Amino acid sequence: MQATTIGMDVAKRVFQVHGEDAAGNVVLQKRLSRGQLLEFFAGLPPALVGMEACGSSHHWARELLALGHQVRLMPAAYVKPFVKRNKNDARDAAGICVALGRPDMRLVAVKSADQQAWRGVERSRELLVKQRTQLMNSVRGLLAEHGLVAAQGLRGFHELAARVREGDASIPTPLALALAHVLQQIDSLSASIQALEKQIVAVAKTDPAMRRLTGIPGIGPLTAHAIVAAAGDGRHFSSARDFAAWCGLTPREHSSAGKHRKKGISRQGDKSLRKLFALGASAHLRIARVKPARLTQWQRGILARRPVKVAVLAQAAKNARIAWAVLTSGEPYRRPALTTA
Repeated sequence: MQATTIGMDVAKRVFQVHGEDAAGNVVLQKRLSRGQLLEFFAGLPPALVGMEACGSSHHWARELLALGHQVRLMPAAYVKPFVKRNKNDARDAAGICVALGRPDMRLVAVKSADQQAWRGVERSRELLVKQRTQLMNSVRGLLAEHGLVAAQGLRGFHELAARVREGDASIPTPLALALAHVLQQIDSLSASIQALEKQIVAVAKTDPAMRRLTGIPGIGPLTAHAIVAAAGDGRHFSSARDFAAWCGLTPREHSSAGKHRKKGISRQGDKSLRKLFALGASAHLRIARVKPARLTQWQRGILARRPVKVAVLAQAAKNARIAWAVLTSGEPYRRPALTTA
């Protein structure tokens, strides 16, 4: 019998496959090594292969697509209810195969190699930023033990760094020598971050979709690049709300017996993209509050009814929906009329 649907449990070196025919009968259960995987699937007739969206799953999806198979990636949280207890690789693969047959299953679009490469650039930059922040906080903490403090932000840190480099007498010599090495590391990280940012901005200026996205207030080159790298053309989302929900910017719902309860944002999906939307919305509203003529009717209303942080997240969710519309329609952003009050 021929396997028409195959569930595959992905790991680093060992892969478990579970195949069923059109009638739902189990016709295939096999454990494969990394070197055997592609050779095994090359010898199979075209089938529908399901995997959890996890590390390396996009790579294997592209490889199986090249062999003529259909591939569907599913969120691991949606597959878990179909896995029987006493978990093992075989039961994981069987659960994936069962989940694959559900017509209402949410799917994850297979990312191209270019998309994953650019997401790798973004994550590398994010990692370097975190490391620089850690080193800066360490310098601040060590100097505070000797009574040297400064204001928050880069300006305050530069004041402390200048005192270390100038050989401030209040800093003990052993500590000054150690901090000199830390400051050197911070300078190196700053140069690397700047180089990666230039690389991202250069792409954002030439890509048509990214250029359209940067026309939206609160979305700059870094955010536009992250949107396209994460969502592609965005057409695998059925609506703007689905895209905003994937970014974790829609309310969580916990309703029962006709009682509707909505809580804060879900925080699901891509957290780095959600952070960029929130930071962009915060900067946009901060400028608009200083210059009220730049406020739209909707912004004026939300700021009047809600706290500032709630308004920022509402603006971030709105920007996500607008970004999806601009991305899928191919049309530029059209600014709404500003208030005159």
